[in-house]
Amino acid sequence: MSTLTPEILGELEHQAIELPSWAFGNSGTRFKVFSTPGTPRDPFEKIADAAQVNRYTHLSPTVALHIPWDKVDNYIRLRAYAEDLGVSLGTVNSNTFQDDDYKFGALTHEDAAVRRKAIDHHLECIEIMHQTGSRDLKIWLAEGSNYPGQADLRGRQDRLHESLSEIYAGLGDEQRLVLEYKFFEPAFYHTDVPDWGTSYVQVAALGDKAMVCLDTGHHAPGTNIEFIVMQLLRLGKLGSFDFNSRFYADDDLIVGAADPFQLFRILYEVIRGGGYANPDVAFMLDQCHNIEDKIPGQIRSVLNVQEMTARALSIDTEALAAAQKSGDVLGANAIFMDAFYTDVRPDLAAWRESRGLPADPMAAFAASGYLQRIAEERVGGVQAGWGA
Repeated sequence: MSTLTPEILGELEHQAIELPSWAFGNSGTRFKVFSTPGTPRDPFEKIADAAQVNRYTHLSPTVALHIPWDKVDNYIRLRAYAEDLGVSLGTVNSNTFQDDDYKFGALTHEDAAVRRKAIDHHLECIEIMHQTGSRDLKIWLAEGSNYPGQADLRGRQDRLHESLSEIYAGLGDEQRLVLEYKFFEPAFYHTDVPDWGTSYVQVAALGDKAMVCLDTGHHAPGTNIEFIVMQLLRLGKLGSFDFNSRFYADDDLIVGAADPFQLFRILYEVIRGGGYANPDVAFMLDQCHNIEDKIPGQIRSVLNVQEMTARALSIDTEALAAAQKSGDVLGANAIFMDAFYTDVRPDLAAWRESRGLPADPMAAFAASGYLQRIAEERVGGVQAGWGA
């Protein structure tokens, strides 16, 4: 008996999950970055690997860039290369957390010269977006302080607004600024954009082209992330997701690995709030594959999102609404849990085959020999990793 209706399968046709170029480079922990054979040595090879994920899943038509990690001499050529492989270039992510000048902040720094450097970097990113056809400029700031009294908390917020305002003014008509938040790390006493409220306040002051980015790993333990999703959708300010999973802090593990039920709950609120298949709400992965192979890690990730989306779409919303209105606590919960426990994998496998895709993308990729081929071909040069 089929679990997924034609209507649900039709909804799944619209799913798109952007991949991060940096997920295909070497990564690790604070103690060790591990290398693997065949790791990309430049942005072109990163995009080639990302295209493999889309080839086997048809879930990942765009690839996000990180500047300066993905700097090239010719972005028009990079764009054409991606399109030849069946993908497009997506979000451009800025980087103001690796230069010595940014030790005490970038867009919030006391020194106007340092702020100027950071602002100019973002304006450079916007120029790159013109060439890549990208819509979103995503900003995550590793800025804050470690000790009480170290920094003027209010002054930093004022300077952040001033810096963001100049960057915002540089956006094209169809471009957006998306501000990410994170409650701690690398600063431990205070972070300049620690939560959705601070991000919302800053972007609301900028205008309609500024939105909030929600990273699912950037919250304190026990945070009800789906409530934040609901609220930002309600306010019309949820611009994008960075999907990953964590056990403790910002672990950047495969999405759904630690708590698939949380991913299900988040996706229910996305659907409930009109954020699914909505071009104004971008789904993206933000993960690092420290010990597992990177391409299969990304394939598993997008499949996890697809599966939990299918389960969330399976909720009997009319019955749920009736139970909620009547105060049927256990009945409402049972409707919710029944959808979560439904095994949609056989239906998804059959649906993939009906679309000319492999029923099991993980197995199909493993059998392709691609990992062995790039291990033999990508010899010499410098492997991409953190900072490259």
